[in-house]
Amino acid sequence: MLLGVNIDHIAVLREARKINDPNPLDALSICKLAGANQITIHLREDRRHIHDNDAIAIIQQSSLPVNLECSINPEIIDIVCKLKPARATLVPENRNEVTTEGGLDVKGNFEKLQKVIDKLHENEIEVSLFIDPNEEIIELSSQLEVEWVELHTGTFANVYAMIHSNLSSTHHSIKELELSKEELKNKLTKAIKEIETSSKLAKKLNLKIAAGHGLNYQNVTLISKIPEIEELNIGQSIIARSVFTGLNKAIIDMRELIKND
Repeated sequence: MLLGVNIDHIAVLREARKINDPNPLDALSICKLAGANQITIHLREDRRHIHDNDAIAIIQQSSLPVNLECSINPEIIDIVCKLKPARATLVPENRNEVTTEGGLDVKGNFEKLQKVIDKLHENEIEVSLFIDPNEEIIELSSQLEVEWVELHTGTFANVYAMIHSNLSSTHHSIKELELSKEELKNKLTKAIKEIETSSKLAKKLNLKIAAGHGLNYQNVTLISKIPEIEELNIGQSIIARSVFTGLNKAIIDMRELIKND
């Protein structure tokens, strides 16, 4: 199982104080030595964490492949084409969201996506679509001839947290998931099944499959056991743990959990 470490939240800490510390660039060698396979960053339109100079420096200096998450905004795509990361993962963006809330509307943006994907391919950039685990969307993604799909695991992660953590008793409780344990368990089973079914179809259509969003040290093994998924992109939980253990150990601990021995 490949591990992409998303280092956006290092920049989140920096931006909280509007200074230049911590610097996401300092994480590159640690990630490599700890066994990460990829560096993932998100260049958002609002530049709330990673900035252009971060993306430039990280792509130029990382000895690991860089997966650059981005919207399909033409200005952003122009920047991506100039930077030439190993992969561009196309994601939806909403200025008011705390983090990405769901997968791309592939059906509603099919023609726009095709133009963006063609442009990225012309610049020799591998393309992934960040999508909800849905068979129709998998089929459409295949038609767009991308190399990868990354399955959004946010629903799974939210339901898992409401069952297995104290989230429901905090001010971050997810109101629509304040349900009985039985209802939540049914939702969790359904969420896992959707990810499994989508992964199998994607594999059948010769797509490479990644997964990410909300994955952490408690829930990740349920996703890492799905044989068709070959890569996980994980950020917030690794950076959060690194505050207490250091980044090296946080990555090693995650690698240990996702082993497919």
